[in-house]
Amino acid sequence: MDMAFDDASAVSDEALLVAYGNGDRAAAQMLTARLAPRVLGFSTRMLGGDRAEAEDVTQEAMLRLWKIAPEWRQGEAKVSTWLFRVASNLCTDRLRKRRSVDLDSVPEPEDAAPGAVAGLIEADRARALERALAELPDRQREAVVLRHLEGLANPEIAQAMEISIEAVESLTARGKRTLARILSGRREELGYDSD
Repeated sequence: MDMAFDDASAVSDEALLVAYGNGDRAAAQMLTARLAPRVLGFSTRMLGGDRAEAEDVTQEAMLRLWKIAPEWRQGEAKVSTWLFRVASNLCTDRLRKRRSVDLDSVPEPEDAAPGAVAGLIEADRARALERALAELPDRQREAVVLRHLEGLANPEIAQAMEISIEAVESLTARGKRTLARILSGRREELGYDSD
């Protein structure tokens, strides 16, 4: 039995998920239209701009959401928070798998591209940042990625994470300090002393 939604924006994510769990496909379409673009943007940034992997993460996160829909208990967690946590975990898993890249599988740079050494230094820097981000607590990593890689303003992050602006500022500040601590001993190794 499909629900009639006069004003879709007035219906909460939780109500839409419960409606889908009860068989309402229109609710699923509305919830997907509302949440999937946000998860895709977040995942793309978490995965260093790899849109294909981000689309896979978004699809997997949404599938997991649909699987738990019939058992969803309202009031225990927000749908968007749960979904971002799932997406964050999926991204982290993919980033960990990337670390074991075989150097033979890295394509040769084109003539106009930076030299091999510059490419290796940039790849090392990217991997170091990915590893350091993976060491952050989930909420700090999410806030740092949304702020410094996604380029969202603190009020937008607060809305996306459903926390206060002060909490966003605290999470990003702690995340940046932790990243700086993790990476501080690697400046020379990552080629920053020679820049």
